[in-house]
Amino acid sequence: MTLPIYLDYNGTTPLAPEVIDAMRPFLATDFGNPSSNHWYGIKPKQAVMAARGQVAGILGCMTSEVIFTSGGSESNNHAIKSFAGARHIQGGHIITSSIEHPAILEVCRFMAGHGFAVTVLPVDADGLVSPSDVAAAVRPETIMISIMHANNEVGTIQPIAEIAILARRQGILMHTDAAQSMGKISTKVDELGVDLLSIAGHKIYGPKGTGGLYIREGIEAEIFCHGAGQENGRRAGTENVLGIVGLGQACAIAAAELEQHARHMQEMRDRLELGLASACTDIRFNGHRELRLPNTCSVSFLDLDATRILEEIGLNVAASAGAACHADQVEISHVLKAMKVPKQWAKGTLRFTTGKYTTEAEIDRALEAIVTAIKKLRA
Repeated sequence: MTLPIYLDYNGTTPLAPEVIDAMRPFLATDFGNPSSNHWYGIKPKQAVMAARGQVAGILGCMTSEVIFTSGGSESNNHAIKSFAGARHIQGGHIITSSIEHPAILEVCRFMAGHGFAVTVLPVDADGLVSPSDVAAAVRPETIMISIMHANNEVGTIQPIAEIAILARRQGILMHTDAAQSMGKISTKVDELGVDLLSIAGHKIYGPKGTGGLYIREGIEAEIFCHGAGQENGRRAGTENVLGIVGLGQACAIAAAELEQHARHMQEMRDRLELGLASACTDIRFNGHRELRLPNTCSVSFLDLDATRILEEIGLNVAASAGAACHADQVEISHVLKAMKVPKQWAKGTLRFTTGKYTTEAEIDRALEAIVTAIKKLRA
């Protein structure tokens, strides 16, 4: 059986062979606890230290500014709950955007139920947050701004550096969720000017269940997980050595091959978009045409249902929907709603995302399947 062509790299990525090779010893011989003061703890401890350096390398920060987590969602929870929580005496206002991942929006909703005020900013038709809207939302009691680096659905890249300048001038913590941008565009923390940055291993050809949080030196917070004091006392629990090693190796590869991979992913995405635009009528692309991730294509087909399209192409192409149809109602993603994409377009939205393993032959096969499905459904 020929497997469907994988075009859902923003959902997750396969493990890179080099990552698997780096992890393999920690499945067998090097099983020790890195906190152990004997021979079996030496290699695991060294491996964790090396991985921390690899993560710091792609972020351009010090190793002491990186802590390991179970993934992007935990990193986002840690960033908002621990760091905003530690500043509640100074103020209780948080600013975010309407297109954030649920791991931000749900955390902010939780904070709103525990005495914090939350401002959720709108975006324009391209999915961009306006720095002037951020500036207008700032209050004397504002303690944190959390805006994602790049959107996972439409790929729009936010003006984080500009917003961070505004935040720093007023002594406000700046956090960004970089789970989707890492490995696709630069995520150097000094270029972005952020105080906190979240990453996820499984978005960069690393293992699931691993992630990291950059914490600028000198920023204090409440302890996120109490226990024996791992991760410089910020997050207790025996380290997931296997996952941490994989994350570190994935970051090292991503840093070394960033431009090459970004160029390849963009060529594959552009080939897909050009093919769709030339073969299909009543089609539109969502997200900023220039300020977007090199691999992300959000495309809408007028008056079609995304779930029906996925059903038609499911044996040939793996992608994701921007809307779900249930009986007589259509559930449109919060991102498309925030961008005010008209319902007749939004309900027929698919997301195709290319990766470093995507080939021209796969794109051409995918195009044939998608175009055939669209013509069939329109007929």
